[in-house]
This record gives sequence, C-alpha cells and structure tokens, in this order.
Amino acid sequence: MSIAENIARVRENIAAAAKEAGRDPKEITLVGASKMNGAQACREAVAAGIDVLGENRVQEMLQKWEEHAYDGAPLHFIGHLQRNKVRQVVGKVSLIQSAGSGALLEEIDKAAEKLDLIQDILLEVNIGQEEAKSGFAPGEIHGAAEKALSLSHLRVRGLMTIPPFDASREENLRYFAEVRGLYVDINEKLFHNGLTYLSMGMSGDYQDAIRSGATMVRVGTAIFGARNYT
Repeated sequence: MSIAENIARVRENIAAAAKEAGRDPKEITLVGASKMNGAQACREAVAAGIDVLGENRVQEMLQKWEEHAYDGAPLHFIGHLQRNKVRQVVGKVSLIQSAGSGALLEEIDKAAEKLDLIQDILLEVNIGQEEAKSGFAPGEIHGAAEKALSLSHLRVRGLMTIPPFDASREENLRYFAEVRGLYVDINEKLFHNGLTYLSMGMSGDYQDAIRSGATMVRVGTAIFGARNYT
C-alpha cells in the first residue's frame, strides 16, 4: 500500500479508537515517525495530509531539512536528544517531545534564548523506569515541570512516554493510565489546564493509547513500512 493509503487506514483506526472512548478523532494529532525514510517519503506523507512529521536522529533530520523534506508540515523531534546537539534542533522544530532531564531543559533554554524564541517541549516520562532509557521517573515529573516553568525560553505543552519494548498489552495499558494520571495532575496543579499534548502510542499500540487518553500518537512503520536496520 502507498503512504497515502497507509495514512488513511491509520486515521480510520484512530477514529474507531476515539469513538470507543467517546472522544472526537479531531483531538488526536498524528505524527509520522519518519526515521530511516528519505525526503521523498516525507513529501508523500505531507501531500497525504499528515499532521506532523517526527524525527529521531539529529543528523538525519538535518540532511532531510536541507532537502526540504518537511515543507508543508510541522516538524517534531521525538528521539533521544544529546545536550551537545540541542543547538542543531532548537529553532528548526516546533516541538521537542523528548525533554527528559534537568540538564537538557537548561540546554534547550539556553539555545532558545540565543535565538530569541520560546521552544515548545514535552516532558518525557520514563514510565518503566528503565536504566537505559532517558526521561524523568514518574515521581520526578512534578519537579521537572516546576523547573521548566522557571526557564523563560521554554514552554511545556504536555507529556510524552514510551513504555518498555517488551511490555504486555495489559502492562502497556497500565503505563498509559499512569502517565495520563500524571498529565492530569500537573495540568491542574501547575498549568491551569493549559496543556495540550499527551504523546503516547506508536504503530503497535496507538489505538490503546488513544483509548487511554493520548492526544498525540507517533506512527512510523504503519505509515512508512518496515524499517531496514541492516
């Protein structure tokens, strides 16, 4: 199937999941996770009406940026972001979804200040508390949000999470519910219900994420096809 056909099918699934949860499908932002897919694939997704494109790797993002791969759609950075690469990302993306440490928040703020802009971010929740994964532990989210609020060139728009790769469906649902609870808590207590994005769910679980309250899903292989890691 073509990228356009895949996007249409994903949107049908989003609509079905939203309906099951009594929600409006228009509440859900579809991010095309375009890692390891070239500029032409990105252009096809834009032409098919993708809401957002998302990149995981800075170098790949910069190369495709030069090729005008993202023209016509917002660009998000959705992968692990190293502090020494922050300056290459800030100002090019409308949203950094993977702000997962206090030091990274400070680095993003510094880079945004130099460009005289406000960088929108999501606080990444390491919901499985995996040692090899970036992100704030659930118990750290309140403090992380307070820190972000103290930085004048950041704007927190919500939370993002990636459950452990080997989690069962039941575990995934529990993780999604926990992050949803964190989102509601900080939204009410710190942001006066001004948050917008709860980014949860990928190709294998985005429908469950929507049923659990996600307002943004990051879908790669279900749109672009299987990645060739060889």
